[in-house]
Amino acid sequence: MNKTQPAKVVSDYNGYDYKKIFWEDADRAYEDQADRMAIRRLLPQKIKNFVDIAGGYGRLADEYLPRAEKATLFDYSKTELAEAKAKYGDKLATKAGDIYALPFKDNEFSGLMMIRATHHFADMKKVSAELYRILQPGGIAVIEVANKRTLPRMLRYWLKKSSENPFDLKPSNHPEISKDGFYNYHPKYMENIFQKSGFKIQKVLSVSNFRSTSLKKVFGAKALVALEKPAQKILAPIRFAPSIYYRLEKPAN
Repeated sequence: MNKTQPAKVVSDYNGYDYKKIFWEDADRAYEDQADRMAIRRLLPQKIKNFVDIAGGYGRLADEYLPRAEKATLFDYSKTELAEAKAKYGDKLATKAGDIYALPFKDNEFSGLMMIRATHHFADMKKVSAELYRILQPGGIAVIEVANKRTLPRMLRYWLKKSSENPFDLKPSNHPEISKDGFYNYHPKYMENIFQKSGFKIQKVLSVSNFRSTSLKKVFGAKALVALEKPAQKILAPIRFAPSIYYRLEKPAN
């Protein structure tokens, strides 16, 4: 276990009821189902030793527990980990620590995922290197990236309602959303990082393509989930959605 404190803690969820405030009160049923759809498509059916990185309270644990012989939930927040432990007990090991110095051995896991977390991290090069380090050769990583190159951001830029250039490869930061930083990444920027870390990109999905309060009010979550199913693959080549999912492999050789 790394005993040093991280140089900068981004979005410390200790003492915050993430499940109730962010997911339940905000009615994000569509987003939850879109995430699950992508995970089912990308995760291997059988995994020997799995870790959910920055997995919070274990929202998605029921997606990987049936596939994994052994599973660990990692997060910075002990509040979130305690909630997960209360629900899953011995089915799910928990570990707290620093994303930039993961408290795991080299090549420890045969599979991992990290969902809805990249927007918290200023140094994705370091994060990617750490994920690569703890994954076994031949192992699979499913990673979601917060996309800066979305249609709404393009429209705001073209209409001069925003100075943020969604086509610029440099990461964007939105301190107005979080004082600690809220980062979005251009897909090409992240794909370059993954490849330089050593990962091979196997599959890409465009996820939460209809993430809009207005659309949810008009159509409802059920209809949007139905549209989401074909859209994840169809729109993947243009990296359309606010969430881009990658299935990455750490090559065996």
